[in-house]
Amino acid sequence: MATTYEPADPIAKGTFATAKQSLSDLFKWKQRVVVTNEDGEEHTVWESPEPLKDPFSLLAQLHAKDWLYFIVGFSAWTADAFDFHALSIQTTKLAKYYHRTNTDITTAITLTLLLRSVGAAVFGLAGDKFGRKWPMVANMIVLGLLQVATIYCGTFRQFLAVRSLFGLFMGGVYGNAIAMALENCPVNARGLMSGILQQGYSCGYVLAACANLGVGGSVNSWKTVFWVGAGLSIGVGLVRILFPESKQFIEAKRLGKTKKSHGVFFRETKKMLIQEWRMCVYCVILMTWFNYYSHTSQDSYTTFMLTQKHMTNAPATRASILMKTGACVGGTIIGYISQWFGRRRTIIVAALISGFMIPAWILPEGERSLSATGFFMQFFVQGAWGVIPIHLNELSPPAFRSSFPGITYQLGNMISSPSAQIVNAIAESHLIRTSKGKLASAYGPTMGIATAIIALGIVVTTALGPEKRGRKFETVGPPVAVDGSDVEKGSLGDGESYKEKDGGVRAVEDVGEEKGQRKVEV
Repeated sequence: MATTYEPADPIAKGTFATAKQSLSDLFKWKQRVVVTNEDGEEHTVWESPEPLKDPFSLLAQLHAKDWLYFIVGFSAWTADAFDFHALSIQTTKLAKYYHRTNTDITTAITLTLLLRSVGAAVFGLAGDKFGRKWPMVANMIVLGLLQVATIYCGTFRQFLAVRSLFGLFMGGVYGNAIAMALENCPVNARGLMSGILQQGYSCGYVLAACANLGVGGSVNSWKTVFWVGAGLSIGVGLVRILFPESKQFIEAKRLGKTKKSHGVFFRETKKMLIQEWRMCVYCVILMTWFNYYSHTSQDSYTTFMLTQKHMTNAPATRASILMKTGACVGGTIIGYISQWFGRRRTIIVAALISGFMIPAWILPEGERSLSATGFFMQFFVQGAWGVIPIHLNELSPPAFRSSFPGITYQLGNMISSPSAQIVNAIAESHLIRTSKGKLASAYGPTMGIATAIIALGIVVTTALGPEKRGRKFETVGPPVAVDGSDVEKGSLGDGESYKEKDGGVRAVEDVGEEKGQRKVEV
């Protein structure tokens, strides 16, 4: 973004003052930022967004090594999503296999989502302390082995136990994958790459749906889909072994940050949580809304078509594939637009449009109509999601860019974990008459009402929250000052430096020679 040094009111302090200022700034085209001059004096100024650049020129800015990191991060997130949706898209098969209801089977989804937050904390902090590489390798290989273990579960209890453990390792993928993929991308390409990266989740759904379509509708065919998922996860883990750490972690290691004792590292983590608790709470609330948003609008959609719309497995699966193809396209395009239009404005507009589309999403009949409306619904649902990876990374404390997005994302996942179970339970307890005059579970009205409430919640939460579009990722630490001995004045790499000020550390980045000012990275 271009800095004009046009004076602005200082950034507000306190929860309500910040929310009020954020709401006001939403309707201003320029962005409020803090700069500091060579004497350490801080000023708040307005920055204008740069014009939207040709996406092909942005993609061309990535070097071969940048693409390698991005592709592996994307593949890890895709494999993670495949493993998750291999279950959700085959709920009716598993219900018949274990002689249970659809609601009983979705208990496994709830348990998986509950434990993902634990995995995010453990493997995210490990990613910040020991690097992105080996935590991801462990995650992906163990996930593949747990997919195999799921196939051999003889009882429903064993199935639930394995899927709970599956959630623990599944939770560690997101933070490390997006940190590795995005922190190696050029700054002005990150909106576009964020949109592409987030659609690894939708791509995983599409691949799972294609696998489900390929194996047919027989009860035991669910096992074949799980075998495919196991191969994908283990394959990504093995590929990740073949290339080195990301340059940010290598730089942190060069500066000696990784040589700190475990005690110092966790004291820094505690200090970060104390100083950034408002940001942590805000991001968890935002991710709770977003996880309800995606799970409510997609996890039961195949079941909705099978039961309420009287479709068979093949057309319902084809409609699901087209629905998530819309998600892949929407996430990429809308994530790209957010680089110019703003993260928050983009999320709000996409959420509002998805809310207005709900009647067209649940009322049509037949494969063609449901495929088309599902495509456009997920275009905007996952379009809003396409902004999230870069938005969370920009809001993260610099030295916790692996753990912070993963933990806040998975805590939101944990809180929203009963979403599929809630939708199934409410739908199965209410009956509606279908177009064929038969009584069926009320999946359509349940998903429609829930999605409308959630979309409105996203709009309000995003409007009242912060935005740090354009923040540089070259800053590698230190995150906070634990005591006077933990921080020294020195280089952060790529021409940046940090200094101790008022008991905390502020990293600064050169933004131009005019007036000797620099943009502050807090």
